[in-house]
Amino acid sequence: QVQLVESGGGLVQTGGSLRLSCFASGRTFSNVMGWFRQNPGKEREFVAGISWSGGTTDSADSVKGRFTISRDTRSRDNAKNTVYLEMNSLKPEDTAVYYCAAGKLNYYSDYRDPTKYDYWGQGTQVTVSS
Repeated sequence: QVQLVESGGGLVQTGGSLRLSCFASGRTFSNVMGWFRQNPGKEREFVAGISWSGGTTDSADSVKGRFTISRDTRSRDNAKNTVYLEMNSLKPEDTAVYYCAAGKLNYYSDYRDPTKYDYWGQGTQVTVSS
């Protein structure tokens, strides 16, 4: 059973910073982990993705230069992994529920497609006040 648990969301002022964490447990054939966000009535939006090795990353244009995705590479046990999303210079438009996801993706271009991911966390709310 694969479980993804996010933490680190909260309320922050414009220009502030937050660090989201996603702890993944359980054996999985996933090779990519991603962060997505969603607001009520809107589609789930890609934020950033990272390969298991940590060597390949992608991020949405709207967050480039402000958000950084990384993976805890200290663990050699692929049954436990932690992925982080460091968010700086936050804007009100970054307000959303942020979800962590894991999947076995074949192509780099798939990072941005939420339908390619097999496992999802419960989400964590990020609210940026103006």
